[in-house]
Amino acid sequence: MTFTVHPVPSMGAEDVLVGPDGTVWTGTEDGAIWALDPTTGSTRRVADTGGRPLGIELLGGGHLLVCDAKRGLLDVDPGSGAVAVLCDRIDGRPMRFCNNAAVAGDGTIWFSDSSLHYGVDQWKDDFVQDTRTGRLFRRDPDGTLTSVIEGLAFANGVALAADESYVCVAETRGRTVVRHWLTGPRAGERDLLASDLPGYPDNISRGSDGLIWVTIASPVDGLVERLGSAPLALRKAVTRIPEALQPKPKQTIRVQAYDDGGRRVHDLDIDHPGYHMVTGVREHEGRVWMGSLHEPSVAVYDPA
Repeated sequence: MTFTVHPVPSMGAEDVLVGPDGTVWTGTEDGAIWALDPTTGSTRRVADTGGRPLGIELLGGGHLLVCDAKRGLLDVDPGSGAVAVLCDRIDGRPMRFCNNAAVAGDGTIWFSDSSLHYGVDQWKDDFVQDTRTGRLFRRDPDGTLTSVIEGLAFANGVALAADESYVCVAETRGRTVVRHWLTGPRAGERDLLASDLPGYPDNISRGSDGLIWVTIASPVDGLVERLGSAPLALRKAVTRIPEALQPKPKQTIRVQAYDDGGRRVHDLDIDHPGYHMVTGVREHEGRVWMGSLHEPSVAVYDPA
C-alpha cells in the first residue's frame, strides 16, 4: 500500500478527475485548471476560469465541465484554454455557490448549488448556520434548467449510478448522501444512499468500479452538532467570532465507497502527515485519487 502526494503549483486542489488517458485534472483557488502527469508528476496549466473552480467532470469532445463557485457552470477546453459559461443564473438570480456535478451519457448535467445566501469564501457561515438552502439542478442538453431537490443542508458532491437509474447529492451539514431515483418503479422518489456518516461529506463520484465514492472532509464535530439545535441568532453569532475560535476541520484523510444497495464497501482512514481534509475523490482502476480544499497538491492511494 502506498500513499503518494503530487504537488501542484497553487493552493486548494479541491477536486480531482482522471481522464481516459490517465491525465489527472484539478482546479485551484487562483482559478487555474491543471493537468498532472501521474507518471512524472509534472503539471501544466491549461486554463484559467477567472473564479474559483471546484468540481471537475469530463464533457464531450475532450472538454471539461467545471463547477466554478464564483462563475457558475463552465465548459473548459483544455486544448485552447477557452472558457464558456453554460449557466450562471437561476430564475434570473446569480448562483451563489456552484459546487459539483455529474454528466449523463446523453449530455444532461446534474449539479449542486450549495447555498442561497453564502458563497465559497463564506462557506463556514452556511455550514454553521445550517441554512438548508442547497439545491440540486438538472441542465438538459438544450440548456433547459430544472430544480430537482431544494432545502438541502449544504448541497455538495453529485454522482450518477453506473446505469443512471439514480442521481445522488451529498448533504455536508446533514451527513447524508441523498438519492433521487430517475428510472424504474421508484422514479421520482427520494431516499438516502448513506446516512449518519462519520463526518461531513464533500465531493462524491462514481468510480470505475461502479461504486459511489464519498469524501469525509472532517469527522463529526461535537460543537457543530450542538449548534444545530441552537437558536439562529446564536448560530449567526458563532460565525462572527474570530477565525481562530471557530470550529475547524480536523487533520484527517478519509474516504468511503457505497454500492447501489447502500452497503459500505470501502472505508479508507489514512494516517499521513503531509495531507488533510479530503474534499475530492476519484477511484480509477483500483487507485484512489484525492483532492483537498486546503492543500497545494493531489494525492493517490494505491492498495497494490
